[in-house]
Amino acid sequence: MNMTNDNGSRFLRACRRERVDRTPIWLMRQAGRYMAEYRKVRERHSILEIIKTPELACEVTLQPLDAFELDAGIIFSDILPPLEGMGLDLEFTSGEGPVIRNPVRSTRDVEALRVLPANETMGFTLDAIRLVRRELEGRGVPLIGFSGAPFTLACYAIEGGGSRNYLRTKQTMSATEAWRDLMDKMSTVVADYLVSQADAGAQVLQLFDTWAGELSPRDYKNKVMPYTKSVIEKVRQAGVPIIYFGKNMNGMLEVVRELGSDVVGIDWRIDLDEAWRRLGDGVAIQGNLDPAALFDPWDELKKKAKVILEQASGRCGHIFNLGHGILPKTPVDNVRRLVDYVHGTEVQKT
Repeated sequence: MNMTNDNGSRFLRACRRERVDRTPIWLMRQAGRYMAEYRKVRERHSILEIIKTPELACEVTLQPLDAFELDAGIIFSDILPPLEGMGLDLEFTSGEGPVIRNPVRSTRDVEALRVLPANETMGFTLDAIRLVRRELEGRGVPLIGFSGAPFTLACYAIEGGGSRNYLRTKQTMSATEAWRDLMDKMSTVVADYLVSQADAGAQVLQLFDTWAGELSPRDYKNKVMPYTKSVIEKVRQAGVPIIYFGKNMNGMLEVVRELGSDVVGIDWRIDLDEAWRRLGDGVAIQGNLDPAALFDPWDELKKKAKVILEQASGRCGHIFNLGHGILPKTPVDNVRRLVDYVHGTEVQKT
């Protein structure tokens, strides 16, 4: 269990809905292609090489923390490598993104999926977490570990990559037994991986459910939520805050609240104050600037950031972030200005 003293961290205090002097800020995909330092590493190594080489993953994780006054780091990895440990053939292709070469398309494919401890299949990321924690110990900057949620990993496994309509996944959901077996396996792998990251030193754990917003609230509640909720309940043993983020899930925030995460990440398709009203005061909120806003002239970007801070209105538990990952070619100076602006705005004492 992670027992690090964290009373000085704005980010960790906000996760627990405690008072902070300034709103904490970190950015999803804050380590990546918009930074020249990262592109130099990518000239020599593939994404999977970086992920699977702890020293490189550590280097890339630290790049945005060296460049900006961010309140948290997030380990450089991807949600899909755990699928390799289950027996799926993962490849990141230029212009095509992640591809699963042997997708899950039958009951036999589900049965063939392995369920192994994360220490055996994801040791490189666990080692990277240990390296980063040693580097950050003196800075007082906490580290986030993460995983894809069971549903999102199942989508990739079934579709073989991204999809416009997730038809194969939704058809599999109708095959009750096969879907249950698949989600049981995904849930076991995800929960073990998250707990292992906390054991390695991650101080917060984020669960990415990128594709859950493609479902109706009824299907999500009946076919997905039980598995996600069981993961969160199991990960509670790690003793660290848990963030749940699902893109385009604003139509089911009341259901999301039932998952039991400490923090809910929201996208830009809903006003932050409206999302908080629907979620209730018993949860922290992370979000929710449109990543495209970072391409605006600074005066316009500042106005949009100011609106979000005003909507938070000084309530305990707001973590400033984007509504999804930072985009390639994002102006680095705008990232720096945004971080400084958020930190320069004193939290109201309400």
